[in-house]
Amino acid sequence: MAAAAVSESWPELEVAERERRRELLLTGPGLEERVRAAGGRLPPRLFTLPLLHYLEVSGCGSLRAPGPGLAQGLPQLHSLVLRRNALGPGLSPELGPLPALRVLDLSGNALEALPPGQGLGPAEPPGLPQLQSLNLSGNRLRELPADLARCAPRLQSLNLTGNCLDAFPAALFRPGALPLLSELAAADNCLRELSPDIAHLASLKTLDLSNNQLSEIPAELADCPKLKEVNFRGNKLRDKRLEKMVTGCQTKSILEYLRVGGRGCGRGSGRGKGRAEVTEKEDSGKKRRERKQRRESGEGEEEAADAARLLLRVLHVSENPSPLTVRVSPEVRDVRPYIVGAVVRGMDLRPGNALKRFLTSQTRLHEDLCGKRTAATIATHDLRALRGPLLYAARPPQDLKIVPLGRKEAKAKELVRQLQLEAEEQRKQKKRQSVSGLHRYLHLLDGKENYPCLMDADGDVISFPPITNSEKTKIKKTTSDLFLEVTSATSLQICKDVMDTLILKMAEMNKHTLENKEEGSFSDTDSDAVSGQLSDPQVNPGAGKDGQCPLVVEQVRVLDLEGSLKVVYPSKADLATAPPHVTVLR
Repeated sequence: MAAAAVSESWPELEVAERERRRELLLTGPGLEERVRAAGGRLPPRLFTLPLLHYLEVSGCGSLRAPGPGLAQGLPQLHSLVLRRNALGPGLSPELGPLPALRVLDLSGNALEALPPGQGLGPAEPPGLPQLQSLNLSGNRLRELPADLARCAPRLQSLNLTGNCLDAFPAALFRPGALPLLSELAAADNCLRELSPDIAHLASLKTLDLSNNQLSEIPAELADCPKLKEVNFRGNKLRDKRLEKMVTGCQTKSILEYLRVGGRGCGRGSGRGKGRAEVTEKEDSGKKRRERKQRRESGEGEEEAADAARLLLRVLHVSENPSPLTVRVSPEVRDVRPYIVGAVVRGMDLRPGNALKRFLTSQTRLHEDLCGKRTAATIATHDLRALRGPLLYAARPPQDLKIVPLGRKEAKAKELVRQLQLEAEEQRKQKKRQSVSGLHRYLHLLDGKENYPCLMDADGDVISFPPITNSEKTKIKKTTSDLFLEVTSATSLQICKDVMDTLILKMAEMNKHTLENKEEGSFSDTDSDAVSGQLSDPQVNPGAGKDGQCPLVVEQVRVLDLEGSLKVVYPSKADLATAPPHVTVLR
């Protein structure tokens, strides 16, 4: 009787055993209750499927520990995904040894520490000898295991974003500890210091330490032979010149500055200090001569006009003859209740790589501040391609139609099924280690009876968060006026925080475009479109006499169906942390 009850409770396990499956995904609304009945752990029968290569258990708030027997029962496991559960504060017993494991995803849990006996696995011999990718993002870790490098010596990617770390263990950077590590992400922590020994990471290509508490960057970082991309934004560096560089310069320039020993770049070597001082003096003298020449040639007014172009003006609803509004249907309350919108006019995406930089910055926000879209999702639209007012609602998957970016019109149910099939095919081609693109976010819809959507006044679905936008409102090089939306299932404040960051990044990108005067190539169609989109001072109150203009942010009100105000953005409390080169006028 007891065995029959277990089979009935976990039919997936019976099917996997009978069909000798190598992959198993446990998710959905019924999982919570079954795991709770099993004592907050995975059922022991799961660990009697020795053929499993891929195991994923996600989105279960009842799962507090994997349970004993995992390592012994699943010796061939290649990928273990336990994201968005309630694992923590530690892991007991240890996950390892798992001799074949290559991918371990523990993101979005409640882990606080991974000490010996309650962590990833033993150090001697290595508990995870083949592990290549470890994702610990979105936990509460205060420290890393000192023996992490010995436990997983072949690690290539380590994601620690969104924890409470104030330091890396010294052993992580000892010579030869992690010879294959190419990606290290530890944004949104409390790191106060970066050891010069990071130079011992000989394979490091990408380093993201944004939004920490670093005051210095060691000059030795420039000795990492393969380093191609660094991100130190959001740190209060002592060297103010370097602080500006990490915001607007390419990695190559930053590393060169460190290499010649720029001021405040750590005390490890002091190499090239004399050359740095000479360069600084040369730059200072050159700037003085340029200022003098401008004053003599009467270019002061033009310089002031350049500064004016970097303004960010907020247009109040009362000043706008036709403000855009978003009405919210009550059914979204149980699906994805929070939405914030804004209109931004005056964005210049035409020159060079401006559009690519804009889309890339949006992707990075999704990865970092939005927690891989688990906290919030951004959607950007060509304002001229939609008609207000907008309606934010929830619809059954079989009823919701959209023309997704780069695809043909489909119902949401069909689209999700198609993406799931693509994800499975992608996993097989990549040996089930990872999926990319939209496929990474499908799990965010698990268990939802209705899907959220944003519709314009024509009844067209222009957004299907957190998956995709519509082809109808796709951003192009010729787009200058945008509607921005941020939605969340967790918090209104995260929507506002993300919107603040997005708009300020847009101001910085416009500044970069203006300063660099990039040249772009357009098709005939694009050229015609551009000629029809010149700034009109009557339409855009921020337009200047030379046709260039600052960004204008128009308030967007979110109302319920009865017309009562839910939120307006930007309010007086929003956009309060603008960088020095962006002036917000209200």
